[in-house]
Amino acid sequence: MLAKHLRPKEGMIRIAAMSTASFSSPPTSHSPLHPKLLFKLPFSSIISSIPSSFNYLPATPVLSSTNFRGRLHVNVDNSGRSHIGIAESANMFKEEAHCSTRDDDPIRERLVPQPCRPAPLVSALRSSARQDAASFHFPGHNRGRAAPSSLTDLIGIGPFLHDLPELPELDNLFSPSGPILEAQREASELFGSSETWFLVGGTTCGVQAAVMSTCSPGDAIVLPRNSHISVISAMVLSGAIPKYIIPEYSSQWDITGGISVQQVKKALDELAWEGRKASAVFLTSPTYHGLCSNINQISKLCHSVGVPLIVDEAHGAHLGLHHKLPPSALNQGADVSIQSTHKVLCSLTQSSMLHMSGNIVDRDRISRSLQILQSTSPSYLLLASLDAARAQLSENRESLFNKAIDLSLNTRMQIEEIHSITVLCPSNFCSCCSIDPLRLTVGFWQLGLSGYEADDVLYEDHEIVCELVENQSITFAMNLGTCEEHVRRLISAIKQLSLRSSTGKIKGKLRNGCHQLKPFVEINRRMSPREAFFARKKRVNIEECIGRISGELICPYPPGIPVVIPGEVITNSGLEYLLEAKRNGAAISGASDSGLSSIVVCCE
Repeated sequence: MLAKHLRPKEGMIRIAAMSTASFSSPPTSHSPLHPKLLFKLPFSSIISSIPSSFNYLPATPVLSSTNFRGRLHVNVDNSGRSHIGIAESANMFKEEAHCSTRDDDPIRERLVPQPCRPAPLVSALRSSARQDAASFHFPGHNRGRAAPSSLTDLIGIGPFLHDLPELPELDNLFSPSGPILEAQREASELFGSSETWFLVGGTTCGVQAAVMSTCSPGDAIVLPRNSHISVISAMVLSGAIPKYIIPEYSSQWDITGGISVQQVKKALDELAWEGRKASAVFLTSPTYHGLCSNINQISKLCHSVGVPLIVDEAHGAHLGLHHKLPPSALNQGADVSIQSTHKVLCSLTQSSMLHMSGNIVDRDRISRSLQILQSTSPSYLLLASLDAARAQLSENRESLFNKAIDLSLNTRMQIEEIHSITVLCPSNFCSCCSIDPLRLTVGFWQLGLSGYEADDVLYEDHEIVCELVENQSITFAMNLGTCEEHVRRLISAIKQLSLRSSTGKIKGKLRNGCHQLKPFVEINRRMSPREAFFARKKRVNIEECIGRISGELICPYPPGIPVVIPGEVITNSGLEYLLEAKRNGAAISGASDSGLSSIVVCCE
């Protein structure tokens, strides 16, 4: 997030390692590259942790899928049987990477193999990779034979062996009839959809497909103004016209909440008065901070007037999978939901799922849209990871989440007891009916610290890696891999931060408990996002841009919520909000001039 976090210590190489307390999701299209996700580990530990022996054998019988979690070591023995087990030998774990290696550590219990329903695509990929084939097909590394040594030294040969193209036995993503179709049907049954599509373009391409499947050029779509940038690009692609809802905003937290059913009804009524009807209602639930809107009420309203409801559920793939979690969007009547399976669940970064329920939305149009938007060379590693993540959940999802949720709830209670520390709860927003217990947003303003200042201390002094840093707060993402040792380190670090601040050893620049600038005070749209995207443009100095029509999308990242959208008039309040966010250390995404000394505007 901040450039100074990229400074390596002498003798250290940054790599994903267990020695750093991580409360974050991997970088994705919905969660941009976070420099602090690169952890520190001595080179000797890197070498010792790489699977150095991988005996490649000809085709052998495929084992039934078994669920494993944690650090994996793969070998193929002389009998041809594949062994995937937890790396427990001493040389695999040095003292610098000691988390979750003790037999009494709670996370160890979750690393024991559990039986689960077969993962058809994983099995097909395993079988195909074992073939003693003379390969005259893509990709160019030729099943690892020409893999770059710099990368195999880092991750081993395994990923290259399984990085295969659309071979007949591996099925076709855009016309599935074999293991992909079977894997998608298994996912559909687990998540309660009528149909599920695997996505290799992240939730972004799923959001775009959902809007394109419901909206044609000129159609109205009702959506919150704090929607992710993916839906803005969806309006450029589809030609849909936005009918914005201004979300509830907390100046104390400087974050937006959910959307109420009353707000949706008002937007639909206003369109009706204009002689128009919405082609879709689009919502984000949960938000980046885990805040959930009442989808049940909103879906009933939408269906009463024949309007489909699309839910960006990027941060909620796990919802509804445990009795202590809020219900999923599909469980509450949503017609389409798009989930980032990689965020809290355990697929690889960039892999997501799109779920459809009922028949209001045209499923063929979804398929056609996805064929336009997704790569014609999808990664089978990403696809297989979606299948594996589903299989991991199929038989034991309640027990799988028990400890993670209990650990998170206990962490919340302990942090709430720390002097001058505030923890976000749904009661802070009237529009929110619940909050994801695995998402902890912590405010430091009573200490006189901004989120950026608190994050600097937590990272530099304690190697705490968070998910999201903002003006007033820090958000920590708990997940199935969060261990007690890291939680203890987090709680201890926040306690020390509170004590040092109270005694004057740390002084922040934040002098007011409330954020004075609101991001969405004035909205004046002169062009649709599509019109503005294709309009002639020019660059003007920052002092001259007020009142002009923006030609680019600008937002602090993360969380990726646009403050300036193409087609809208640039306002003084919006510009000041961006400039203050930049001064506080936020990365500004989308602006062609990252220094914000100039902005691209549309020629009128």
